[in-house]
Amino acid sequence: MIQNSAPPIDGMWTRKPGDRDYRRQSSRTAISVISTVLNEVDDIDGLVSSLMGQTIRPAEVVIVDGGSTDGTWERLQAASALYSGLVAIRDESCSLKGSSGPIARGRNIAIARTSSDVIACADAGCLYGPEWLERLTEPIVSGVAEYSLGGSCIDEEGRTIWDVASAPFLGIKLHADEKTKSCTARSMAFRKDVWKRAGGFPETVFLIDDTLFDIRARRVAVPAFADQAKAVYRPGLTMKTATNQLVRYAVADGAAGVRPARLFRNLARCVAEVISIALLPWTFIPLLCVVLLEIYFAFRLDWHSFPGKSSPRQLGARLLFSLLVPWVVSRNYLVGIVTKPQQVNRQNAG
Repeated sequence: MIQNSAPPIDGMWTRKPGDRDYRRQSSRTAISVISTVLNEVDDIDGLVSSLMGQTIRPAEVVIVDGGSTDGTWERLQAASALYSGLVAIRDESCSLKGSSGPIARGRNIAIARTSSDVIACADAGCLYGPEWLERLTEPIVSGVAEYSLGGSCIDEEGRTIWDVASAPFLGIKLHADEKTKSCTARSMAFRKDVWKRAGGFPETVFLIDDTLFDIRARRVAVPAFADQAKAVYRPGLTMKTATNQLVRYAVADGAAGVRPARLFRNLARCVAEVISIALLPWTFIPLLCVVLLEIYFAFRLDWHSFPGKSSPRQLGARLLFSLLVPWVVSRNYLVGIVTKPQQVNRQNAG
């Protein structure tokens, strides 16, 4: 384990060349930010700079690298030379070569390293607006809650058709001002005591450690849903990669045995579609009802903010992806139940 920065002194970071001037963060409301990375060379600079550009200065930003080989670690080292509050840790056990739950392990190591009572989680592949940390942690700092969720939204710049088509089915909003009830470690904060009582992030799963942590955390703390505290996510999906992501989440859910209601809802949709087609020789009414229901399912969560209302291509992509969802989720949830596979992280491939 290699550490490249000293912890903050009395809540104030030491100035270094390139450091920006922020107001002092008092020890009473000290907040630490954590993240994990592995082969994120294209995203690490944006992640670091956006976390360092917050309206309230975190006591430290702890980033655990799981053994990157693409230059991510070198960029992280360079950033830690500019920002005294950036703590860079390299721990190769935080990869699938060393752990079945490498992301969770990295988060736990980062949290254990922090000096603050309040922890905020961020994620590579995301950017964070300057008021993100303040808004996310406000319910905790004010004493309203011990656990806060911010959610994530698609970056409006450079988003693909399939980013928009798949967003609600992957728990992502289209705009920052949409209400969210989803849990994601892309934007999550809690008191360290909640993390301890919840048993930390589970290191036995790869993809859904934040979902399982959320289930545990809600047993000891009621979450607050912070407004305008979303991580800005840049997935850059194609139809194939969006479907593959849905597959991986469904398999992970099945292997962990979580969200069974989602399985039953999607199985019901599959059965309804099959029955309606089987009845076509006698009546088209069941199929018409199913088609109308599927249109509703496709757009019910975000129609008011859907950016492609006048685009047949975007409307068609959303409807097509929505029609795939029940079949993909049902099949792969059951695959997860039966096989409980070890999923491969694209960043570990090769």
